[in-house]
Amino acid sequence: MTPVVQLYWIRVILGIVAGAITAALTTLTPFLGKISDVSTLVNSITIALLIYFVTYYLLRGYYKEKIEKQSKILSTAVGMYFFAWLSFFVLFYTVFLAALGSV
Repeated sequence: MTPVVQLYWIRVILGIVAGAITAALTTLTPFLGKISDVSTLVNSITIALLIYFVTYYLLRGYYKEKIEKQSKILSTAVGMYFFAWLSFFVLFYTVFLAALGSV
């Protein structure tokens, strides 16, 4: 696999992991205090962005010599990351709420 294809699949997997993390955190927040639905969504998006940018700096160090254009490291699979995050966030959020008996 080429480095760009590797980076693509890493971002998809990171989107799935970020979806699970944000769903777990948002299902725990009602137990910590009442937060509105809009705040929950904004916090989830913020966590997903934070995970994306932290992993960008980690991946940039690894792929710096392998990919010619450095902007390609930032832009590769950004859409798939957020699509995977959103899909799995909804899936895991529903599963976690059903497991807690809140649905």
